[in-house]
Amino acid sequence: MPEAERKRTLEIARRSGPANDFSGRTVLIVDDDPAQVRHVREGLAPHGYVFREALDGAQALSAIRAGRPDLIVMDVEMPGLGGVEVCRIVKANATESGFGFIPVILMTARQAAGKVEGLELGADDYLVKPFDMLELGARVKSMLRLKALQDALVEKNRELEWANRELDRRRQELLALSRTDALTGLFNRRYFEERLSEEFMRSRRYRSPLSLVMLDIDHFKRINDSFGHPFGDEVLRAVAQTARATLREVDLLARYGGEEFIALLPEAAPQDALRACERVREAIEKLELSWPGPGGVAQTVKLTASLGVATVPSDDLQGTEALLRAADVSLYSAKGTGRNRVHQHAA
Repeated sequence: MPEAERKRTLEIARRSGPANDFSGRTVLIVDDDPAQVRHVREGLAPHGYVFREALDGAQALSAIRAGRPDLIVMDVEMPGLGGVEVCRIVKANATESGFGFIPVILMTARQAAGKVEGLELGADDYLVKPFDMLELGARVKSMLRLKALQDALVEKNRELEWANRELDRRRQELLALSRTDALTGLFNRRYFEERLSEEFMRSRRYRSPLSLVMLDIDHFKRINDSFGHPFGDEVLRAVAQTARATLREVDLLARYGGEEFIALLPEAAPQDALRACERVREAIEKLELSWPGPGGVAQTVKLTASLGVATVPSDDLQGTEALLRAADVSLYSAKGTGRNRVHQHAA
């Protein structure tokens, strides 16, 4: 991190209180001199840290990969990979999927050699040998505070990300509920009308066909009166599922109100829409629902439906209201001429 930011973070760490207990935290000591490794370990031992050791940069990287330490105290000059190079690799992989944030204290026997380079590459502190063990202990504790703050920040960010995902999931659920008819699981009238405006404008812009279908279950009131409203709800669900399974994936089907359903068929010219309506009508006519009659004797209930369909572009249908009205008039023509049939608006 930049020097100014590093100093600010260290100041926050120092102000967080001296009473933090960091016993049990893991300190990786890296030095090609075993005597120096022993010297650092013995100086820090009273604090209760857990120590791991490495004698060169390659061993240090292996130790880090095997298990992330909480702090690295590392010599600058070592055979092979030096401390500055290892520090660069550690800081370049500071993401959660890499090594995560690990503070690094670099040690050197030369007063100025590598200090600027080490700090610029992300070393968090720098000590010149020989150093006082009290100073090392204080700096180690400061770095462990920094690590604790960073870990807490990462955890808080993780919690916030989870909360945001959960909030987005619930928002999507509420959005779906606001668009969905609770009984049939189809889209509701409000959402259909929103989409109708969009699809009508798209059809007008590109001069592409758009068909609107209105469907009414024949004699639905008689079904409710004869078999009860719970069975009427079952009829509505069965018709909704049948129509949805028969139409294309791109077609939008909604419950319009009561026993009426409505559908938008994008890119469906008049003959295509008429064939689609006939398929839906035939599929509903084949439905056989079982009603548990008196004495437990089941009764088979057959259904039929009437459909009206209108298609744009059409010279006499210049808006969504005109399209809806044409499909509605066609529906009532189908019902008025015997039901269980499809009537198409003639331009």
